[in-house]
Amino acid sequence: MDFLKMMKQAKQLQEQMGNLQEEIGTIEVTGTAGAGLVTAVMSGKGEMKSLKINPSLAKEDEVEILEDLILAAHNDAKAKAEAAMQEKTQDLMSSMGLPAGMKLPF
Repeated sequence: MDFLKMMKQAKQLQEQMGNLQEEIGTIEVTGTAGAGLVTAVMSGKGEMKSLKINPSLAKEDEVEILEDLILAAHNDAKAKAEAAMQEKTQDLMSSMGLPAGMKLPF
């Protein structure tokens, strides 16, 4: 195996992974809970961008339910962001001829 070729491929992969990280930062995913009563929008990097709560939930005796729905919407959005990141990483790796599931050092 040609060591220089391997180093060139590693550098190329590192550059493309950097580009992928930037692209992931621009992705927005929406998580919902309570049949849409609570909606959370997150960036691909896990930063919550917005939170929408249906006014019908703003009742003093239902605060605990509201808190649970906010957590559920956030977790739903986070799972979608992680899935999008994994899909984009697999696409990048397969386009470079690397095996799916290969662990990267960077």
